[in-house]
Amino acid sequence: MSADLPAAATLSRLDLKTLRLFAAICQEGTLNGAARRAAIAPSAVSKRLAELEHALGCTLLTREPRGMRLTPAGETLLHHTRRMLASAEQIALELAEHARGVRGFVRVLANLSAIVEFLPEDLQAFLAAQPGIRLDLEERPSGGVVAGVEEGLADLGLCADTSDTRSLTAYPYRSDRLVLVMPAGHPLSGRGAVALADTLDYDHVGLHAESSIYAALRDEARRLGRPLRLRMHVPSFDAICRMAQVGMGLGTVPEHVYALLGPPMRLAAVPLTDPWAQRTLSLVVRPGPLTPAATLLLEHLRGAAAGARRNPA
Repeated sequence: MSADLPAAATLSRLDLKTLRLFAAICQEGTLNGAARRAAIAPSAVSKRLAELEHALGCTLLTREPRGMRLTPAGETLLHHTRRMLASAEQIALELAEHARGVRGFVRVLANLSAIVEFLPEDLQAFLAAQPGIRLDLEERPSGGVVAGVEEGLADLGLCADTSDTRSLTAYPYRSDRLVLVMPAGHPLSGRGAVALADTLDYDHVGLHAESSIYAALRDEARRLGRPLRLRMHVPSFDAICRMAQVGMGLGTVPEHVYALLGPPMRLAAVPLTDPWAQRTLSLVVRPGPLTPAATLLLEHLRGAAAGARRNPA
């Protein structure tokens, strides 16, 4: 019981006003800068910081000629402070929405493939059936999707099934196939299909370094003992297609993405024959009950996935 008392005393000092002031000191780098931001006297800022450090029993900032420097304890507090302030802001926004009649919020993290290929139609159908629910969709690489859902930053996520989903519950969502995109006159454009090994004499344009698609290309080239001639990383599928269009290199995108973006750019597409080029996207959630709104979305997406498997395009 007594071991819990210091923690309780610590929590009692972490009110939002104090945390905002601490974050302002860290951002401004000086007590005077934080005082101007908070519209209070520098002496009041110094007093509040001293009281916080005394209550926590550790030094959070040290004074240096060029300003304040975070200690390791200060870095820890700042990390959690940013999350707590963001959560407090989100609470205020969502409660205001509830006051206007919104019945629930669902936070979704998804990789780029899911966002471009399948989610637009699935989410449009969901919101048409559930107009009182608000969605917050954020793009992250698959590993970031898993981490975000696991940390409680989102209610559900969509990621490549090759990701380590750790403690999360995973459901199959959709399948896709990777293809190479290139100008119509490229030497490989007449091939019915091609293995990555047969493309390594050519330049490639890759998605960002944390993407599962780029990781698959990189790992296969390493397995073959040959370098991947990567000319550049780009942040999106449309950027890959544009770079491929002007001959900067072969691009690798999901087949559904090519169908959306490739023909208007007069690009050719050649399927990859490697086993990893056939992919499945997963829905991931934390174990345990979801909010009613999140449960509705999960059931809708699983239903849409089941319908797609019964009626493949």
